[in-house]
Amino acid sequence: MDADRRRPARDRLPLYVVAAAVTALVLAPLAAPGYALLYDMVFVPRQPLTWDLVAPAESLPRAVPMDAVVSLVTQLVPGWVVQRLVLGAAILLAAVGAGRLVPTERRGIRLLAAVGYAWTPYLAERLLIGQWGLLVAYAALPWLVRAALDLRAGRDGALARVVLIAAPAAITPTGGLVALGVVALLVPARERWRRSALAVAGVALLNAPWVTAALVTRAAGSSDPAGVAAFAARAENWAGPLVALAGTGGIWSAQATPASRAVPLVPLATLVLLVLAGAGVGLLRRRLPPGATVRLTVLAGAGFLLASLGVLPGGDAALRWAVVNLPGAGLLRDGQKFLAPYALLLVVCAALGAERLLGRVERVDRDMAGVVLVGLLLLPVAVMPDLAFGGAGRLRPVSYPADWRAVAGRVADDPGGQIVSLPLSAYRAYPWNSGRVVLDPAPRYLPGTVLTDDTLRVGDVAVAGENPRLRELRRVLAEGRPVAATGARWVVVQHHLAGGVDPATLAGLEVVHRGSFLTLYRNPAAPSGPVAPPPARWAVVAALGTALLVVLVAVFSALRRRATAW
Repeated sequence: MDADRRRPARDRLPLYVVAAAVTALVLAPLAAPGYALLYDMVFVPRQPLTWDLVAPAESLPRAVPMDAVVSLVTQLVPGWVVQRLVLGAAILLAAVGAGRLVPTERRGIRLLAAVGYAWTPYLAERLLIGQWGLLVAYAALPWLVRAALDLRAGRDGALARVVLIAAPAAITPTGGLVALGVVALLVPARERWRRSALAVAGVALLNAPWVTAALVTRAAGSSDPAGVAAFAARAENWAGPLVALAGTGGIWSAQATPASRAVPLVPLATLVLLVLAGAGVGLLRRRLPPGATVRLTVLAGAGFLLASLGVLPGGDAALRWAVVNLPGAGLLRDGQKFLAPYALLLVVCAALGAERLLGRVERVDRDMAGVVLVGLLLLPVAVMPDLAFGGAGRLRPVSYPADWRAVAGRVADDPGGQIVSLPLSAYRAYPWNSGRVVLDPAPRYLPGTVLTDDTLRVGDVAVAGENPRLRELRRVLAEGRPVAATGARWVVVQHHLAGGVDPATLAGLEVVHRGSFLTLYRNPAAPSGPVAPPPARWAVVAALGTALLVVLVAVFSALRRRATAW
């Protein structure tokens, strides 16, 4: 890594060119206008800044503070621009970060790491399930590891870099925990205990918004134990779930898995990667500071253990107990999310293993070494070609029907009260989205608190959500009573979806807007006008302010250490 600092900027240009080419190849469909809506990936033209997005009162804070950040940014920049910037930056910076992290003088080895880290099954599967916030953390990881090692080595300005790089990772709870684990494990050193403590404390404060939101929400802290089996790592071919995880795949959703992962020869490619990584561990240990490789291995091993816990003997039982009895343990159900540190170490070690292999080939035939390098560069793409072009076309942008803008405008004209989205379903397959499944956009499109089903169906398994208000709503509908009995101010009925809405459910409501895709009803019996937020929500605002203050202090510290033209 010291060699990379001494390298002239022009020598790093090929790394940025290759990273940009990979990014363009993966996100090619986003050259078209519109919004790519797929599973958890929901962007809207202008996301309102509502209390429920900042501090959910009756659901777990799975998107805190991510939704608040997006709401603020889209007040200035259209949502379609934000989507492209976020996804493009995630893939580009993941590739460049991995390439710059590898301790080598050889440009080709850096390119191997860049392509390998940006073309992993982990990135593909999380992209195709729409978890872009996790991809931001994945992209930040190599940069954070580098900054943490710099801080441990006592380099000037490293503390500010650690905090600034951890900040984007912490926009989701999982990313924040990974960032905290990296800093807590890699930074501490006896001779620099004050800086180490400041780094750990700073990154911990970056996690304060979602932790505080989890403490003040009225949602149940425990989760449905059925989710343990539903979200456990999944076999992608004949080799089983542990081999899938070893190749950085194994996500629970078959629909979010590239079809190429089912090819019988994929485990052989995983074996090649593991052999190269094993050959490269020695080089990594010699080139990193003493103890750094061991700490990185512990971090990667912990991530792999969390990812595999649901399929290990006794691990599933331990997880079921934890999610029922330990508040917040539901974060561990989808353990494959924590595989990112393992993926990074695997790619870095494999790149160094390739360096050893190429060194031996060069001694025999220099031209053949070039052929081997090109083959290794193209191997990730050859093994998983359907990540290209937006996962073989799955990320095709579409436009929202005009009904959405009209309904949002009518609700904004008469704000206040809750909005019920019917038919009850967490995910929708819209005809205008080419039948691709996406999380209901209503909570992010409409200016208010939207009640939409939080039950997640994985095959034949229904994993119950934690929102008590939703449980009450489901009970009202199951009893055949009108939705007006819940006191909701608005009801949005979405057409052309599986499962209809019983007309009796809409009794007593007034039609405000009727369109081809949406019909908006108003409940005249419900009170209108804004509702004062519960005082506990201000604690989340205070936590957000604290996290922002930590970032601003880090920015100020970083600027003090470099000369500026102004």
